[in-house]
Amino acid sequence: MTNVVGYARVSKREQNPAAQEAELRAAGASRVFVDHGESSRIADRPQWLACLDYLREGDTLLVRRLDRLGGSERIIIETLHDLDRRGVNIKSLTEPMIDTTTPMGRALFGMVAVFAQLRVDTIRENTMRGLAHAKSQGRVGGRPSKMTPEKIAQAHRMRAEHRSLDHIAAVLSVGKSTVARALNKADQELTQTQR
Repeated sequence: MTNVVGYARVSKREQNPAAQEAELRAAGASRVFVDHGESSRIADRPQWLACLDYLREGDTLLVRRLDRLGGSERIIIETLHDLDRRGVNIKSLTEPMIDTTTPMGRALFGMVAVFAQLRVDTIRENTMRGLAHAKSQGRVGGRPSKMTPEKIAQAHRMRAEHRSLDHIAAVLSVGKSTVARALNKADQELTQTQR
């Protein structure tokens, strides 16, 4: 008889995982691992790691929904492939097509995994294409720099007064590495224009 192991997770401390745990036990989980107040973006959640360590080939991992495994499609896909390689079945209470304990479930899981991976790859490809286009137009992706031209000029003045990077960063309310990068970039641009 297969060993059914449950995994439940809530992201916030004020949330109560008891309902998830009760559902998993009612569905046959002999043991349930519960992460309480753990972000879905973190792979090294304590009870998740304990659950992975506990699972053996032939066991079934039972979750309420696949999003309990991770906060992004990439994390979920990687987790599902890892479990599949280890011979661990996966079953979702609210997503009936995710049940690798049956031949039909395994076939559907394979198709879902392929389409999910295709979506992740397409998003990545579109992002790279968009960044390349922006770069060709002279624009750079990412957040705007906290170092405005005024702040860079102020940083140059303070550096000329032999102020430390820590002092400059504190005055400008930015990180020390942000100041260092901005000053280095300005120095490199100045050197190039003097050639």
